[in-house]
Amino acid sequence: MNLAAIWTIYLFEMRRFFRTITQSLISPVLSTSLYFVVFGAAIGSRIDEVEGVSYGAFIVPGLIMLTVMTQATSNASFGIYFPKFIGTIYELLSAPVSFLEVVAGYVGAAATKAFFIGLVILLTSFFFIDLQIAHPVAMLAFLVLTCISFALLGFIIGIWAGNFEQLQLIPLLVITPLVFLGGSFYSITMLPPVWQTITLFNPVVYLISGFRWSFFGAADVSIGVSLFAIAFFTALCMGVIWWIFKTGWRIRQ
Repeated sequence: MNLAAIWTIYLFEMRRFFRTITQSLISPVLSTSLYFVVFGAAIGSRIDEVEGVSYGAFIVPGLIMLTVMTQATSNASFGIYFPKFIGTIYELLSAPVSFLEVVAGYVGAAATKAFFIGLVILLTSFFFIDLQIAHPVAMLAFLVLTCISFALLGFIIGIWAGNFEQLQLIPLLVITPLVFLGGSFYSITMLPPVWQTITLFNPVVYLISGFRWSFFGAADVSIGVSLFAIAFFTALCMGVIWWIFKTGWRIRQ
């Protein structure tokens, strides 16, 4: 394992994050604060509790997941797409590094950025509501796994994308709607039985449910199922990336 290569890629991507700190960090925090004001204050004042939890506290895990998933995907996709766009990816491919080392550098940096933003949003939430975390270790574990899995997805998107419009297509038209419809602002038990069944086909439901369990000790689906879902998603993304580097799809074209 070429640790120097991994560290070089990782450090390069992290420096880009701090060069654009306003866009990378302050913007997501301000957007999330607006969600707290609108949903927590305006709507939360009309909803007493959801599953025994105040509505303001109930939406915190969903807001963190919404930001973390989109940020991890966007950072990873741009990180690998830009070398393709300017042609420097061929230097990377000709270097004595394996695909695992390339993925570890780019995905590790994207996951770190998303994890850092998630923690900042969590700290921000304490200024708006009284929040208790029932299982802090499990919360951090779910957050790390989500950051890594969606950074892997973003890496795939960055290789697939042929232009900047396609780069934003899946995060905006697929991931964000799935998060909104995945119980980020409500419990799926509040839906009619038919829609509860339909919602269970949304993979994001299992991630948000498991993450919410770590806060309040209650979940819409079994915690074991949530862990299996995120493990399966991560393995699937790694399998796709292995195939991409094996075949050279969208890389050597």
